[in-house]
Amino acid sequence: MDQRALWRRRELVALLGATAAAPALAQFRVEVTGVGLTQLPIAIAPFRGEADLPQKIASIVQADLERSGQFRAIDPAGAAALDEGSRPDLSPWRQKNADSLAVGSASRLADGRYDLRFRLWDVVKGQDLGGQSFVVPAADLRLAAHRIADAIYEKLTGEKGIFSTRIAYVTKAGTRYNLWVADADGENAQSALASPEPIISPAWSASGTQLAYVSFESRKPVVYVHEIASGQRRLIANFRGSNSAPAWAPDGRSLAVTLTREGGSQLYTIPASGGEPKRLTKSDYIDTEPVYAADGRNIYFVSDRGGSPQIYRMAATGGDAQRVTFTGTYNISPALSSDGRWLAYISRINGAFKLQVMELATGTVQSVTDTTADESPSFAPNGRLIIYATRQGGTEALMTTTLDGKIKARLPGKGGDIREPDWGPFQR
Repeated sequence: MDQRALWRRRELVALLGATAAAPALAQFRVEVTGVGLTQLPIAIAPFRGEADLPQKIASIVQADLERSGQFRAIDPAGAAALDEGSRPDLSPWRQKNADSLAVGSASRLADGRYDLRFRLWDVVKGQDLGGQSFVVPAADLRLAAHRIADAIYEKLTGEKGIFSTRIAYVTKAGTRYNLWVADADGENAQSALASPEPIISPAWSASGTQLAYVSFESRKPVVYVHEIASGQRRLIANFRGSNSAPAWAPDGRSLAVTLTREGGSQLYTIPASGGEPKRLTKSDYIDTEPVYAADGRNIYFVSDRGGSPQIYRMAATGGDAQRVTFTGTYNISPALSSDGRWLAYISRINGAFKLQVMELATGTVQSVTDTTADESPSFAPNGRLIIYATRQGGTEALMTTTLDGKIKARLPGKGGDIREPDWGPFQR
């Protein structure tokens, strides 16, 4: 069997294959491994009144910051009496080598909502770095905790936090497929679509209000766009042959898709409302898995035009393509960071599928995992983390990693075969 036939077989397996089931993880079981070189030591004191809440706010905030790889948690023992109205004695925190201290409170209002408040202190300089308050219903307590973590992250790093964003992923349990939307920490997963037929390739719109995906409900791959809030969806591509691999243009007006309507797998663009597609590639080879650069000027995609699957770049309007990956003979599933600096992809190395990160300016490539069945990398919207699916300890898992691979975290996921995560944009 030649290489192109092998890849077509691999493409079919990726669409329809299944592996062993993975159990859901307990809440707050944050499995962070590795040590970063410049982690900021921070203490998150228990919020006054949070013992009466259905969610432990300080624990969620601490878990968020630890997963980012930028922070190292300091034991907050002895801080139970602190809240945002206190001016804490910072000497004990200096002795614990904490750079920062976050304190806060949580109280239930007469109308059933909750009032969350926090304040951040610079322990080294003894400065009040400010705080915020949130009034939310019980259902939004986790979201409020994520927003507190975002505020702390931005204050201390100067970059936007990603903890209040969302992820999407697909599971297969028995004969049922589910498309899930969850918090960025994997918790609070809600089913967006359940089907007895495969669901693959979820892709967030830039607005964070829609997901494109491929469904096999009609016994062939068809592309839909799904409104998250209402659950309504519209058919985008149901042409002769296969319709797959949707990718949103940054302006949200169109999608790039892979169609076989004229024979082999080729790239097209199609309006987000549906309509007639416009062909972008015209080759005799497999062109698939398109993804837009953040500025919308270029599309990266996978092609076997050089004899084996590699990643290429071309103008978003089509035209000549330039090869991007040269390390290894099998490179698929491109993902781009929002600043355009990094390319993540999956490479087959000695029979193992491993997550790679390339600095595009230099072409330098680093393998960032020690697992062997990695798939579907997707960058956090601030470009600091990558989510991917893999097998760890004999079970399937959702993982995040820093770009250097030094700090990884395993996220909770719904039971079943877990695959194809996609990280949504900043919430607006």
